Parts: sequence; C-alpha cells; structure tokens
Amino acid sequence: MVEDKHVIETLGKVRVVIENGEITEVGESDMKYCPMFHAMHKVDELNEEFIRKNINFRIKDFGMCTPERIVEMDDAVTVGISEILKTNMEKGNIDCVVGACDGAGTVIMTNPRIVQGVGGRVSGLVSTTPIPEVIKKLEDKGSTVLDPETAELDQLEGLKIALDKGYKNIAVTILPSPMVKEIRDYPIDDDVNVYIFVAHTTGAEMDEVKMLFDNADIVTACASKAIDEYADKYEPYYYGVKVPIFCASEDGRRLLDVRLEHIGKPLTTNDYPRNKDDAPHKLI
Repeated sequence: MVEDKHVIETLGKVRVVIENGEITEVGESDMKYCPMFHAMHKVDELNEEFIRKNINFRIKDFGMCTPERIVEMDDAVTVGISEILKTNMEKGNIDCVVGACDGAGTVIMTNPRIVQGVGGRVSGLVSTTPIPEVIKKLEDKGSTVLDPETAELDQLEGLKIALDKGYKNIAVTILPSPMVKEIRDYPIDDDVNVYIFVAHTTGAEMDEVKMLFDNADIVTACASKAIDEYADKYEPYYYGVKVPIFCASEDGRRLLDVRLEHIGKPLTTNDYPRNKDDAPHKLI
C-alpha cells in the first residue's frame, strides 16, 4: 500500500501528522494565544483539543490531505498571501505562482482560484505524499505538478519549470529556509520578475530573518519573535495590527497595496511603534 502521510506546521509551530484522512500526531507549541483565531473562533487557548478540532474541520470542510481536496476557492480572509496573489494574478501583475499543495507537492499555478484554493486555509506544508485525485484536479485546471510520483517540495525546481514555460512575472511561496536566497540568486533574464512570499515564519532565528528580508518581497509575521524585533529595528512597511504582513521590498509593497486598494482598505504604512495590544503570545 502506498504511504499516505502529510506533515504540516500550524497554529504557531505545532507539528501535525495526517495519515489516510486521520490525525495521527499533534505536537506542542509555546504559543498559546492567536488574535486571529480568537476573533474567528472565540478561542482563548490553542491547546491540543482545539488544534485537533480545527484540523479535523479542515479535513471535513475542504478535504485537506485527502482525495476529496477542494482545489478552487474564493477568498478565505481579507488579506493573506493567497489573497494578495489571487488579486495580482487577476489584474495581470503575476503570470503564475509556484506554490505547495498537500497531496501534490510543488505546483505551478496559473488559475487565480486554484492559487486561492491551494493556499487559502492550509498551514505550512512540511512534507506530503501523492494523492492522484488531487493531482488530477490540479492538472485539469492547467496546473503543473513538479513530481506527481513523489509530491516533492522544491520551490527552486518549480521556479525553473515556470521559467522554462516562459512566464515573466513569477511569484514563489515558500517557508523560511536557505532556499529563499537560492531562488533570489538564480539567474533570470532582464525581462523576468520573481517575487518571493515567505509564510509560516514562527520560530525563525534572527540570522534567518535578516536573510529573508534581504531576499524576499513579502514576509508574514506569524508569531515570530525575531521578525517582531527585526521590524521594530528596521521599520519596514506593513499592513495589519494583530498579525502584520511586512514588505521586504518595494515590489512587495506594491503587490500588497494592489490587494488593499482592491478591497478598499488603507494602504501599507510604516507607523512605528506598532500597536501590539492584541498580538500572538508567546512569540517564538
């Protein structure tokens, strides 16, 4: 029997394993409170009971990590990575997105609703195994799966495929890793733009955070202590109070502002000191 095992990080830095549609492991995290989940679910403590309940909801609601996976969705929140990408793709600023999908691995996507569906309500994907039904759904909607046999996660190889296909404005979503710099350093033609979006940053070290801001375009705050400290020192543009989205470049700010303008929200700001009255805690 082919292994069916998917590892995600969620709700801070909690490791969750899903096998054959069932949760088989839930780790622990020092982060106990998230203002986003408090606002959406009225939950005061991110304990194991809530984490299991939340992940099971995702499995049942849109088939996360199962053959029933829904791959097309409308906006999940007002401003998140997938919403920024979807809006900029609809407006022609981005041609394709190199992302990651449970059951498929690295995916090159050109359909805005697929971009939203793949990334909208899924946390950091650490590893995954192939689910043929999910791969077929993605391919039927024009997406390219990097390796349907292994569901490999390799965003640099995904970028190479996007370049080979001739795309000129390419967004890459990625977790914090040295590959962020490898992607930025990869040789591209003068008429090609590569935009790097880094998510699920909780637990990143300060040296790594500096590398992210030096090479990425958008960096999410999540519950990262190092990003919080970095932002206070260098004061990048950002949007959001509870869990900010930081602009690591002018391109990042432009793409984020496109989404904000589209939904009628105030544009990015660099007002410091930031209001931290309702921040995640504790930061990791």
